[in-house]
Amino acid sequence: MSTFQDYEGITPAWCPGCGNFAILKALKETLVGLGIEPHGITIVSGIGQAAKLPHYMRCNTFNGLHGRTLPVATGMRLANHTMPVIAVAGDGDCYGEGGNHLLHAVRRNVNVKLFVHDNQVYGLTKGQASPTTMEGVVTKTQPFGSLSEPLNPLALAVALDCSLVARGFAGDTDLLKELMKEAIEHRGFALLDILQPCVTFNKVNTYRWYSERVYRIGDDHDPFDRTEAFRRALEWGERIPTGIIYRNTRPTLEERIPVIKDAPLIDRPFSVDRVEGELQGFY
Repeated sequence: MSTFQDYEGITPAWCPGCGNFAILKALKETLVGLGIEPHGITIVSGIGQAAKLPHYMRCNTFNGLHGRTLPVATGMRLANHTMPVIAVAGDGDCYGEGGNHLLHAVRRNVNVKLFVHDNQVYGLTKGQASPTTMEGVVTKTQPFGSLSEPLNPLALAVALDCSLVARGFAGDTDLLKELMKEAIEHRGFALLDILQPCVTFNKVNTYRWYSERVYRIGDDHDPFDRTEAFRRALEWGERIPTGIIYRNTRPTLEERIPVIKDAPLIDRPFSVDRVEGELQGFY
């Protein structure tokens, strides 16, 4: 059985008080609770403060390009769909540079679990507005306040019929671990948006600000009701719901590809003999 120490990586370089610490601890505890060994999970990330998380863990990891987390994660699943894959990204990394990849990962329903650290700023590049920055919030590059309406990732995901849509909060790690477990065990693409206070660059969406607004969705919510899920996803401001927003059941991308339906691609015989003649033409 794995232990918390088995997942210990290098010492984090995040700012003291950063919400990322709680997310990192929750993820380690979730993997240990599920009995997953470090060699039995792969974590993929792009660029950003959130994307540093794999550095601070001991398991299979891949650090890719800014906004390109999901293409790498998809490729890994197609090569070996027996290996669980978690994609880690920030709100800028995923909803900005990687927005187009998010749309198609949801559409394809690749069996990847996407954990987005949503602090509503670009933390690594010193606090400019991200796609989820609230309108009117002043940043270093928006001295008159953000002029754009913020992206609502949960409403977008529900509209796209995403297989699992959830929101957590770094200040409520008990629920966060439950949501991580749900996402990892869910069959299909899972988006877990995690409200993560940035204590250095975001002086608006603080721990106190979130704590006064977030609430856990009750048992009366039916996550299979898409219309109700969309209504919940639109809640933002004085009340912000956390928990499972939406869930559906549909075939994954991996299940629909005949070549890998019965066995992982990595287990299939491989030989260059059949293409040797074609390769000779390039010499």
